[in-house]
Amino acid sequence: MTNSNPSKKVENHGVAWERAFGYVQAVQVKDTIYVSGQLSHDDDGNLVAPAELDEDKRPADFSQMESQIRQSYVNAKTLLARYGATLDDVVEETLYVLDVPSAFVAGSKVRKEMYGTDVPQCASNLIGVSALAFPEQIVEIAFRAVINRPAD
Repeated sequence: MTNSNPSKKVENHGVAWERAFGYVQAVQVKDTIYVSGQLSHDDDGNLVAPAELDEDKRPADFSQMESQIRQSYVNAKTLLARYGATLDDVVEETLYVLDVPSAFVAGSKVRKEMYGTDVPQCASNLIGVSALAFPEQIVEIAFRAVINRPAD
């Protein structure tokens, strides 16, 4: 991808919706990395653990919340690694979810697993929303990380 601002370092996963919507997955400016909302897709852009839909094309239940949260963190870790960063560098995260109660239970477990501690050292927001980009998607997670080195 062509970067018109050399003071920004950008990264993508290479999935179709990056070009369709017109955005990058992550951008570093100085010592801060901003990671766009991550969802549970694989390397080919297929949704991992898609929610089953009802007749109105809405999630029938939220039993896939844990799997979707876990894959969203995996995708964020992939992007952060490209900057030499890890989840230890994350200072803020925001989980956008279709069902807060199931996300609270699943997120509590997965966050501790991903960060490797019972109390991850970052500010965290859990926000209920009415819809996300794809009908089978029930969670999206955005991150902000700060590292001790400037962009290349």
